[in-house]
Amino acid sequence: MRTDNQSFLWDPPKDFILLGVSDRPWLELPLFVVLLGSYVLAMLGNITIILVSRLDPQLQSPMYTFLRHLSFLDLCYTTTTVPQMLANMGGSRKTISYSGCTVQYAIFHWLGCIECVVLAAMARYVAICEPLWYTLVMHGSFCQQLVLVAWLSGFGNSLVQVVLTVQLPFCGQQVLKNFFCEVPAMIKLSCADTAINDTTLAVLVAFMLVPLALILLSYGFIACAVLRIQSSKGRHKAFGTCSSHLMVVTLFYLPAIYMYLQPPSSYSQKQGKFISLFYSIITPTLNPFIYTLKNKDMKGALRRLLVRLWRLCRR
Repeated sequence: MRTDNQSFLWDPPKDFILLGVSDRPWLELPLFVVLLGSYVLAMLGNITIILVSRLDPQLQSPMYTFLRHLSFLDLCYTTTTVPQMLANMGGSRKTISYSGCTVQYAIFHWLGCIECVVLAAMARYVAICEPLWYTLVMHGSFCQQLVLVAWLSGFGNSLVQVVLTVQLPFCGQQVLKNFFCEVPAMIKLSCADTAINDTTLAVLVAFMLVPLALILLSYGFIACAVLRIQSSKGRHKAFGTCSSHLMVVTLFYLPAIYMYLQPPSSYSQKQGKFISLFYSIITPTLNPFIYTLKNKDMKGALRRLLVRLWRLCRR
């Protein structure tokens, strides 16, 4: 039977304090403005991509099916964390309830795992190297099955992490030197032996690196195929087709690898909190612009939609 002291150590806190940049008060207002602007742009950009790719009959290929899901993930990704960050920066209370914190890191981890698989599904190997097979292999039902696999594998990964993390004691510690709740930060805060959590996180993160390995392998084959093209214009067009996806993969994976591949016991919350900002808000904000500005079909569809809206407004 536990004593009162033991009960205090193992009972979860009612809430956590998210310090953010409280140690640098002069940063709060500029960061609040940047986050608010980025959030608005992320919402508008991703909603635009979803609507345009859904409404335009010329954007019904598998590539745009995955792009719609990626934009939906980015909408959820930012909404999971940014409103809480804005509320904390704009007010004197910088807390989040224990249950709210658990839901936040569970959903955040789940969405991140889904995005890993969706980005792998968007790799252009079949479209460029085997164009005749593309329409046969990447038909509508197969694309939906890939998306379902992404959601289910992400859920399984997140569920394991949540089950292990909610069992950690915090010994009365409530201060998270972060902008939002995240699995590495929670493991770091715990006062118990976290060897099992560290190992499980490393294994599951390594498992989610399989999509990255497939992406790199895919682009290795693509590079070999493109270099065999005689026309420089053809090579440029083929590389241009892949550049948007490669840019998004780089923006998503590099900071995530830095955060999740290091052991949480050696996790630096000062560095981690700013890196987590990058993939939680900067990447979802940039993705719509990367896919729109470098994609002629998307720009054409957006132009057609704006013309239609203008004609409706003039009636």
